[in-house]
Amino acid sequence: MSEESDAAGELPEYAERVLEVAELIPPGRVMTYGDVAEWLEEGGPRQVGRVMSLYGGAVPWWRVVRSDGHLLPGHELRALGHYRDEGTPLREASRAAEGHLPRLDMKRARWDGETRAEAHR
Repeated sequence: MSEESDAAGELPEYAERVLEVAELIPPGRVMTYGDVAEWLEEGGPRQVGRVMSLYGGAVPWWRVVRSDGHLLPGHELRALGHYRDEGTPLREASRAAEGHLPRLDMKRARWDGETRAEAHR
């Protein structure tokens, strides 16, 4: 990031693009960090995760997730509240795992960016 963008408080261009994708994900759906990078055709899961950890608080951060469906460590309960409010498909913990948090049902919750073309018009 250039000194000029630091002084102005502007986000790096890649971060802006990642956050724009996060805002496009519909309620009740998710994209993985890798999905976002693939959608942007730039960077990878780690770069997207870094952007989300630094700048993601102003967007629906809970919609950009790990590919294994586990809730974001340290933010599980906040994310779970959002998922339940939005009707995001979850895989509830079994009785044997009572007290454990559910995971995202990635087969049902994953969004493929189906409105991508419409969003760029």
